Amino acid sequence: MKIAVLYGGTSGEREVSLSTGKGIIQALKNKGHDVVGIDFSPEKISEILKLDVDMVFIGLHGRFGEDGRIQGLLDMVGLPYVGSGVLASALAMDKAKSKQIFSSKGILTARSESYDVTKRETFDSIQKHIETTFNLPFVIKPNQEGSTLGLTIVKEASQIRQGIETAAQSDSTILVEEYIGGREVTVPVVGQKGKEQALPVIEIIPKNDYYDFDSKYKPGGSEHIVPAHLDLPLTERLKEEAVLAHQLLGCEVYSRVDFIINENNEPIILEVNTLPGMTPTSLFPDSAQEVGWSYDDLIQKFVELSSSHK
Repeated sequence: MKIAVLYGGTSGEREVSLSTGKGIIQALKNKGHDVVGIDFSPEKISEILKLDVDMVFIGLHGRFGEDGRIQGLLDMVGLPYVGSGVLASALAMDKAKSKQIFSSKGILTARSESYDVTKRETFDSIQKHIETTFNLPFVIKPNQEGSTLGLTIVKEASQIRQGIETAAQSDSTILVEEYIGGREVTVPVVGQKGKEQALPVIEIIPKNDYYDFDSKYKPGGSEHIVPAHLDLPLTERLKEEAVLAHQLLGCEVYSRVDFIINENNEPIILEVNTLPGMTPTSLFPDSAQEVGWSYDDLIQKFVELSSSHK
């Protein structure tokens, strides 16, 4: 097939996306496809409109890639693409909305509030509301941004204002949620609609205090334990809830669902990533390897699943 790979982008996760794109392009070539790589930015829309390919593989992360906008553009020009559609992408990116959907179906989420931060003059009242609503420690983060960018773990009241300012730089809505300490795990989900399966659960042990940008992407920043050392009932529950979360948002082909296991041994869902990191050393390929799929096989599988349902 002739496949265009979109990578790079303009979000805060550009560096990761460059690496994801490189991995996907090589894997597709190894599988015999004719590949066109495009370091995408909104200025290059005309290039997308003129594309003459069988399929588009989106290797973008964060804004303009993972939020449904590029998917909408591809839908309009009738270009099939790998992965989730417009609505699922937009919902997964909107943490506040997706959490409402999850809790309505009994998946545990951290208690949270969202605030509109488009006007600076509201910051004082937002700060007061946060102070009276949340007990320390808690988390302030942009509502729609990936890779823990703009995130602050507030341990002292004096950090609240800075936390609001930092998150507001990345988004017009911020999310404040209770901090849940515990074990960080993630569950890759793959398959056609209605027939999805969860791959082995991965536990992430970051070298830093929490799984921040450096832990995710710097060599040796974190240790991945695949499969995670968890008892069978908890493993099964994580897999079931990951598949359910994927289906509730209407995700397609693949996603990765992040959880924290709290002190009561309960999984608390954090978010669904519709375009998780896909470098050869990323979490998803690590888990796929456990069931005998090489990185190249995994990328090929995504293409096949997309061809059969788009």
